[in-house]
Amino acid sequence: MPEPVPAPATDPSVRAFARRVLLSADLATKLAPPPAGLTVDEPAAPERHDAPGRPANLVMAPGREVSVPPIAGMRDPAQRARILHALANHELQAAELFAWALLAFADQPAGFRAGLLAICADEQRHCLAYAARARALGCELGDCPVTGHFWNKLDRLATPLGFVCTMGLTFENANLDFTREYADAARAAGDGETADVLEMVHADEVDHVRFAWTWLGRLAPGEAAWDAYTRVATHPLGPHRARGASFDEPARRKAGLDDDFIARLRDIAPRRPGGGGR
Repeated sequence: MPEPVPAPATDPSVRAFARRVLLSADLATKLAPPPAGLTVDEPAAPERHDAPGRPANLVMAPGREVSVPPIAGMRDPAQRARILHALANHELQAAELFAWALLAFADQPAGFRAGLLAICADEQRHCLAYAARARALGCELGDCPVTGHFWNKLDRLATPLGFVCTMGLTFENANLDFTREYADAARAAGDGETADVLEMVHADEVDHVRFAWTWLGRLAPGEAAWDAYTRVATHPLGPHRARGASFDEPARRKAGLDDDFIARLRDIAPRRPGGGGR
């Protein structure tokens, strides 16, 4: 695996930006947005990495060593801070993985890479927003142990089709429900600022799911969307992990999912990562 030193922030290329987000162990560097006007480079040789750079206080720990309060904890500011810390880490992983994809799929069409770049920048912004709300509640990013839940699925992301089915149509698809559920819980607890951040992330997730849906059709031409998705997103992922306890059908329609896909997903019983029901 190539292990280049992250390029300096003065290098304006997409490859340099992706390396900074993925490989830097400095959080401010990882979360610095792409330079203004940055556009995708010409196709290049793919470059793959096994893990991100992380500061010492954000090194990913096994899931059994990390405890995150359930959604009911949103009622308590201290637990809400821990939930927001976990959400910030989810977004940090997403930013890293979209940067990973920019390098791994550097030979793919410009439209695909442009979408990856835009979403990577969104994920950086989401991470900063969640971290700011956690900080307002007394918890700095890095104060709590974090998992590598998304990074643990790297084998599922190895192809462009696997990437859009796993990141976009599973994790981000489910987040259409989770963000609304957590926003409602924050609002019920009197924390409108946290609810506003969650609603902002929800709006962006619609665009991210639309990107994945569009490229599912282009990467699996001639195959029904549901068939292509379930062929690629197999157990322990798949449709039961692509939704929450609630089901935001209007958001999925806005993202462009077709009637068949929505109906099938609506009829699936949601499951937690450990296999239990939601």
